[in-house]
Amino acid sequence: MSKQINVALIGNPNTGKTSVFNALTGLNQKVGNYPGITVEKKEGICKLPRGLKAHIIDLPGTYSLNASSLDENVVIELLLNKNDKDFPDVAVVVSDVENLKRNLLLFTQIKDLEIPTILVINMSDRMAYKGISLDIEYLEQQLETKIALISTRKNNGINELKELITNYKELSTTPCLNASTIDEAYFDNLRKAFPNQLLYKLWLVITQDVNFGKTDRKTIDAVSDFKTKSERDLKRLQQKETIKRYQFINDTLKKGQTIDLKTAKDLRIKLDRILTHKVWGYLIFGVILLTIFQAIYDWSSVPMDFIDSTFASLSEWTKSVMPEGAFTSLLAEGIIPGLGGIVIFIPQIAFLFLFISILEESGYMSRVVFLMDRIMRRFGLSGKSVVPLISGTACAIPAIMATRNIESWKERLITILVTPFTTCSARLPVYLIIIALVIPEGRFYGLSYQALTLMLLYLIGFGAAVGSAWILNKILKIKSKTFFVVEMPNYKLPMFKNVAITVLEKTKSFVFGAGKIILAISIVLWFLASYGPGENFNNAEAIVTEQYATENLSEDELNQKIESHKLEHSFIGIAGHAIEPAIRPLGYDWKIGIAIVSSFAAREVFVGTLATIYSVGSDEEETIKNRMAGEVNPILGGPLFNFASGISLLLFYAFAMQCMSTLAIVKRETNSWKWPMYQLVIMSGFAYIVALIAFQVLK
Repeated sequence: MSKQINVALIGNPNTGKTSVFNALTGLNQKVGNYPGITVEKKEGICKLPRGLKAHIIDLPGTYSLNASSLDENVVIELLLNKNDKDFPDVAVVVSDVENLKRNLLLFTQIKDLEIPTILVINMSDRMAYKGISLDIEYLEQQLETKIALISTRKNNGINELKELITNYKELSTTPCLNASTIDEAYFDNLRKAFPNQLLYKLWLVITQDVNFGKTDRKTIDAVSDFKTKSERDLKRLQQKETIKRYQFINDTLKKGQTIDLKTAKDLRIKLDRILTHKVWGYLIFGVILLTIFQAIYDWSSVPMDFIDSTFASLSEWTKSVMPEGAFTSLLAEGIIPGLGGIVIFIPQIAFLFLFISILEESGYMSRVVFLMDRIMRRFGLSGKSVVPLISGTACAIPAIMATRNIESWKERLITILVTPFTTCSARLPVYLIIIALVIPEGRFYGLSYQALTLMLLYLIGFGAAVGSAWILNKILKIKSKTFFVVEMPNYKLPMFKNVAITVLEKTKSFVFGAGKIILAISIVLWFLASYGPGENFNNAEAIVTEQYATENLSEDELNQKIESHKLEHSFIGIAGHAIEPAIRPLGYDWKIGIAIVSSFAAREVFVGTLATIYSVGSDEEETIKNRMAGEVNPILGGPLFNFASGISLLLFYAFAMQCMSTLAIVKRETNSWKWPMYQLVIMSGFAYIVALIAFQVLK
């Protein structure tokens, strides 16, 4: 059995840490959360030389060990706790060749923890372009470490990095500088009071208020011959420590790094002038969004049609080859259509994640954040709120987690409360099926009406988010002021491997996350739709045969009438009819009502629910889309899914809070059920009113 070691990947944001993680682990990775908190935990397995395996943990990006957010606290607490199962045998600090000075601050702090540490200098392929040269031997000597000069883009240096990780026991654990000289008397007293503890760990416990082992700030305060300093004095000492570290880094880089400014070519400033321009910036961003939504429709139509017809055929094939009975019915009318209702949207969801990943990888997303800050400030939000709002287009749950780097509680709370308005990928299946049914396929200046409608729904969601933020800013009487700082990374061509892994992982997590819920709900719905109480259900065949005795119906038509009668008097039919009076003014029938209620578990269940309901008892080999298009409004006549009811349904889903997982995350982030309950009641009530007005006006 091969030995496994723990490797912690640590680094500043935008140093290419994710690229290094992907280069080492490939597809052998998974994403979860740290126990008890909602900070994302990425880990993977890497095979090393000589049969060794590395369990690699990609820690949240941090600028230093002077934590200012929960993400950064995760890094510190892991590095302090030797008893943690993930405590690293070796730390790999990832730096960017163009920002080496800033990145080395974190490196020198980690070296003080006496953990074997490797310095990775990434993006080495840009050195010639930027006129940078490094004396690696000198830097290794001064920094007391081994350096891996790599380029994840060119796949250079990865094998050398693996070799260094394999030989981690040969690494020096000596700190590169003596930080305790900032106040020798204070640190001498600290050393005497706790002779068996590492000095820098004690310093972090005092300044960061974190724990390691049985030592915390209270135990240090309790030692009679040692007195901690005031908060102001500690802050002053932290500043002195940072200055001392930068003095050491400057002295090291004077000899170890050479930059020829004449050679350095920089297109970035010219691009930034255009892409962050107060007019052109917004125009370019609008064109990019339009292109994305057009591509989502045009590129995915062929695979979607194929998936739709395949699941319809699979359902029919199952019925034809398996013996009649409850299990065959469950499989053909419950499970297969339910799963088909989510699998059909894989192409569009994959394309959405593809474009988002390309925008992030290229460095353009940071420009969007900067650009949108000008607008966000008017609504009482910081520019940092834009990150969760844009992330919300994938999923509200990680987007709400992303609010943790917003320092102001008021801005963070408002961002948490309004983020669910942004159109997430779970709404996408609902939007796409309804748009396909009620919006014609024509084009306006080359852009399809359907793509324009989809973009409009995204804009409506974003507008609702910032509009409600403005109202909340006026209502919530919490005084706070923060400054918006965003780092503009260099522009770079997106790496195919990073984009592919992101698309695969995100799509997989969406499909499997939604798939579990949909499968369970599909089985429950099939049961509720296949069985019912009383004579109306049990004697359906006799009742319908007698009712249509005078009409000359074919056997297929009679069977269809029997199945329709059964469905209406099944458990699900009874429940649907019970809520129908409340939803009829919105243009919905009892079937849509069931889909809406079931989709409070997760929005994407809507399509799976309708797929299950419409497939129960169906002998015809036709797609769910055709079945829905053929539904007739029992009161008004004509198609049930017409323009008025379609727009009403789209608006209801644009505004309603229909995701139990999001409510649970909001509860965890705000530490109260008050805020998620407000969200549920206000958003759903607002959605009902808007949908009601839309249908009554358009019908």
